[in-house]
Amino acid sequence: MNKVLLISTGGTITMVRDGHSGALVPADIETFKAYMPELFAGDIQVEIEAFSPLLDSSDVNPDCWVRMAQMVYDRYEEFDGFVILHGTDTMSYSASALSFMLENLSKPVVFTGSQLPVGVLRSDAKENLLTAIEIAAAKDDEGNAIVPEVTIYFEDRLFRANRTTKRNAEHFSAFNSYNYPALAKAGVHITYQPHLVHYSDSKAPLTLHTTFDKNVAVLKLFPGIQQPVVRALLRTRGLKGVVLETFGAGNAPTDKWLYRELKAAVDRGIIIVNKTQCNTGSVEMGLYAVSLNLMKAGVLSGYDITTEALLTKMMLLLGESPEKAKDLIMKDLCGEMTID
Repeated sequence: MNKVLLISTGGTITMVRDGHSGALVPADIETFKAYMPELFAGDIQVEIEAFSPLLDSSDVNPDCWVRMAQMVYDRYEEFDGFVILHGTDTMSYSASALSFMLENLSKPVVFTGSQLPVGVLRSDAKENLLTAIEIAAAKDDEGNAIVPEVTIYFEDRLFRANRTTKRNAEHFSAFNSYNYPALAKAGVHITYQPHLVHYSDSKAPLTLHTTFDKNVAVLKLFPGIQQPVVRALLRTRGLKGVVLETFGAGNAPTDKWLYRELKAAVDRGIIIVNKTQCNTGSVEMGLYAVSLNLMKAGVLSGYDITTEALLTKMMLLLGESPEKAKDLIMKDLCGEMTID
């Protein structure tokens, strides 16, 4: 039997309705198992480990990412794949982080959750979880994992984790991968797209990276943004990296003060990466004249990377390899961006 480790961190999927108060509360492992007997009735052996206490995903931080990745790393040789239950609000951040933390991954790590609790009649929890388990255990005819990377499975799509963004707080199709196709679609059968999967060097051992530098920020430009606001953020004590969310294909106002503030920050050693505010498309610095000042100031291109992936990548590179961070931030490490 193929073996899958199910790691429960919390989130809506782990909630059940309290019989006395009627309120939704986190379920303990035994209660959760009672709602999901199918987990133990198939031909995949499932073992469960859980955070204690379980977390709302709004409270998840880099320390939690380290706990998740460490659990995968510690039991890597025991299991064929891993499924991580997680709240939807910050799932794309956590899953993106693990894609960078688990270098040379050769087994599936599938994040999933639900929009309705497992204890609710119309819940999407069962379908999401059972399909995620099947994907985590799936192997080809030669016994290799079909999708050996960190992914998110939700509703009927499997996405590369570091390409995802939560797009809807209400519909079951909560996530999308705007700049990269789905790796698989689940219907009566699960249809995989192997040519889209990122394969690491399977001969190299799994390497775990756990040092994050949280001295980063997001600066979102908007019409009428004022110099004191930009200056205050860029002069934050200890700041080392900034995600600059710009317009369209990476454009910004041509105000001279903006150029001076960005140039001064870059000269102080702060890494600033240009990320378009659009869900779909890529930064193309120099395509329009209104992006030339950013280039002159030393701002780097983030191409088509998501904000979630860029932030987590930046934090990890600044923590693990600060002297190489500026060069590595513009390299595609595990399929997180398309570089023309």
